[in-house]
Amino acid sequence: MNHLSNRRRFLQHASLLGIAAGGINLQAAQASPKRVAGIVTIYRRNSHADVLLSKILQGWKEDGGPGPNLKLVSLYVDQFPNDDLSVDLAKQHGFRLCKSIPEALTLGTDKLAVDGVMSIGEHGDYPHNAKGQHLYPRRRFFEEISDTMEKCQQVVPIFNDKHPGPEWADAQWMAERAKKLNIPWMAGSSLPVGYRDPDVTLPFGAKLQSSVAVGYSGLDVYGFHTLDVMQSILERRAPFDSKDKSAGNKPAEKGVRWVQSLPVSELGRLIKEGVIDVEVLDAALAASQTNRQAVLDAPPEDGAIFLIQYRDGLLVPAIMLAGKAQAISTAFKVQGAAISATRMEERVEPRYPHFAFLLKGIEQMFLTGRPAYPVERTLLSAGMLDGLLTSRQNGGTRIDTPHLEIAYQPEDYPFGQHLKL
Repeated sequence: MNHLSNRRRFLQHASLLGIAAGGINLQAAQASPKRVAGIVTIYRRNSHADVLLSKILQGWKEDGGPGPNLKLVSLYVDQFPNDDLSVDLAKQHGFRLCKSIPEALTLGTDKLAVDGVMSIGEHGDYPHNAKGQHLYPRRRFFEEISDTMEKCQQVVPIFNDKHPGPEWADAQWMAERAKKLNIPWMAGSSLPVGYRDPDVTLPFGAKLQSSVAVGYSGLDVYGFHTLDVMQSILERRAPFDSKDKSAGNKPAEKGVRWVQSLPVSELGRLIKEGVIDVEVLDAALAASQTNRQAVLDAPPEDGAIFLIQYRDGLLVPAIMLAGKAQAISTAFKVQGAAISATRMEERVEPRYPHFAFLLKGIEQMFLTGRPAYPVERTLLSAGMLDGLLTSRQNGGTRIDTPHLEIAYQPEDYPFGQHLKL
């Protein structure tokens, strides 16, 4: 593991102690804890509910030590398997275990009784659709949360774990609903704000020449993580098309023009045709602990080559290699510089620290009322994945994505800058 920079060491220390980091000052951190409602599909050991909400209950490391300046006051759980933790935790920590989402937000009154809502629609017994998307009830959760806010004529920030949807129509509805009610809203993967090895990222305003992302595991469950990591890096680039002088070198994401999913067996052809920069590919594969020849010799049938054509002209492959790659990685070539590559670490101890960094961003939003990083990033990642899975279902057809003309300025979000490793 490469040595971390002094700045990163400070951010790590500050984040785990719950003091100033990512734009939160010490005075704010010492104020009264913000009251949180948890809305979750399931609460078992190592579920997303556990590795997020248990840090509120038991500290950043879940060892009884310091934690965020948050207090879990209520919890709605959708499913109760035999290994459920929520009933015992409610008795131990004194939060209210609710029978409905409105009850969790109001504690049985006619007003909101919380300062923020964490909607965690991940894990549990839910169906899949024909595209392989796991149909978690994220829209249903969001609809009941936002309906309660509208009824109470109050809004508080909402964090939506992973991607909204997962189907695009639902993600789009959620975005429009949040905008209509002026709800501060964040969503996303924990991996963009986790550790990277080595500790590198794309400089703001860099003139990017090419990039490749590599992912592993299932196309739905880890395809999102891979795309969200990729987007968190690429959004920092200068406009790719040199003919576009409208923004100079200032990063300004414009969105995605089309996506296409091809089988991994097409890798050799895409390299030969110059669609994939082979040197950048090799760097990304090495960072994810595999190599090009291993992939060419035995391309995984349950993998995919995701092609993403950005509106500024940048074409990026994200190669999903279940059974080959051992981590999510990305590599990029910047004009006048050597190729950089890094992998996202998913450390288990102390209790999944990438979720601690994610919770730090959630805490910042609950303390300030302002998202810590752009939800537009997550919407792009969600929309890309939905289109890519549609392309795969349709035999690899190119899917035009005019609905993904989503523009934002990443520099407007200090947490996104300072906790990009």
